[in-house]
Amino acid sequence: MTPTTPSAQATTDIPHVTHGKTPKRAAIASWIGSALEYYDFAVYGTAAALVLNQLFFPDDTNPAIAVLVAMATVGVAYVVRPLGALIMGPLGDRFGRRFVLMLTLFLIGGATFAIGCLPTYEQVGALAPALLVVCRLIQGLSAAGEQASAISMSLEHANERHRSFTTSWTLQGTQFGTLLATAVFIPFTMLPEEDLMSWGWRVPFWLSAVVVVTAYIIRRRLEEPPAFQEVHEDDAKGAPLGLVFKHHKAAVLRIAAAAMINTVNMVFTVWSITYATNGVGLDRSTMLSVTILANAVALAAIPLVAMLADKVGRKPVFIAGVAGPALLMYPYLGSISAGNWPLIFVFGTLMSGILYSMSNGIWPAFYAEMFPTRVRVTGLALGTQIGFAISGGVAPALATYLAGPELDNWVGPAIFVSVMCAISIGAALTAKETARLSLEEINVLHRDRAVVSARAGSA
Repeated sequence: MTPTTPSAQATTDIPHVTHGKTPKRAAIASWIGSALEYYDFAVYGTAAALVLNQLFFPDDTNPAIAVLVAMATVGVAYVVRPLGALIMGPLGDRFGRRFVLMLTLFLIGGATFAIGCLPTYEQVGALAPALLVVCRLIQGLSAAGEQASAISMSLEHANERHRSFTTSWTLQGTQFGTLLATAVFIPFTMLPEEDLMSWGWRVPFWLSAVVVVTAYIIRRRLEEPPAFQEVHEDDAKGAPLGLVFKHHKAAVLRIAAAAMINTVNMVFTVWSITYATNGVGLDRSTMLSVTILANAVALAAIPLVAMLADKVGRKPVFIAGVAGPALLMYPYLGSISAGNWPLIFVFGTLMSGILYSMSNGIWPAFYAEMFPTRVRVTGLALGTQIGFAISGGVAPALATYLAGPELDNWVGPAIFVSVMCAISIGAALTAKETARLSLEEINVLHRDRAVVSARAGSA
């Protein structure tokens, strides 16, 4: 008699779980939302590095202080994201992934459009940076639920053998959003300085409205995944936030530490542009082209490495994608310091476009599989947003500080990146490999852990 495997038994017991899955539609819906989210974040980071320091935080006596303050506002949206996770995560597990995806779509898009309408410091004084920070806070609060809901939606709609590949389109969307934001900004950097500072910088923010409309049309037809619908019908499931804090604290902390890899992205897409243009004096439009090329390469790399992770496992691909950028950040920043354009393009593309994509492309599945379905959005949102708050909130400002008042020391920021990557690798090594498990087996795994945790707590 042929033995019944756990996955086969799960399929026999609940044959309706795979019915109604729409992996392609879920992947597209997740892709477009992530593209909007990271378009908004990237367009702000680019503007902060190039113009917002002059328009909203002028300091005629020390321009470096204005740059530092502008970089700090980049981090504001990251620092507030854990609070957004506390709000949006439970909403996603209570009312559905689609509910949060529609809510955050309009919050993020509306805040971005509003930034393009704000008056400058010259026009209204201190009110200008205050309004700017408010918009960034709204972006951060809503982004916390957007990504976790999109990843959970695509994971639960995915075919079992292609979960990493399906969820990778969420991060492919982030790369496209970053690429689009940078590409949109380049023509405006070529405007006369007066036109750029008066109206040119506003247009990239206004264009987010186009993405919002497109995302709405796609998402309004998306259905909740069958796995969520089944769990949602369970009246005894409890409060998602309470369950996470009671049974899944270790997973939240593991993801928060692993998410330190985001430091690489923040230093590459935000701080290195500031360093190159304000510290070294390199051409800003050419530096933006480095980001465009790296992100264009990442568009192809992310789904490919995700397919690899479905075959060989999450952990080896993720760890390789953390170790590589930790090493290549040194020659990349060194090339900027030397003003060597060929090496800047080579190391930037290799580091961010290929190696960073190895971790960036597969963390959605890697992290999301650390939680059962009933608390996936809450746990994933908390873990990632705590990590992003630390790495994204601190990286631009701390790298600017480590570079010195003249922005002439690139070694300190490079060491900082290596330390954060080491933390990420250490966290990943403690995770369980889940590539070969079905979602039902993952639920059982976490259910057993919850039982052990509850027994230990009552002992």
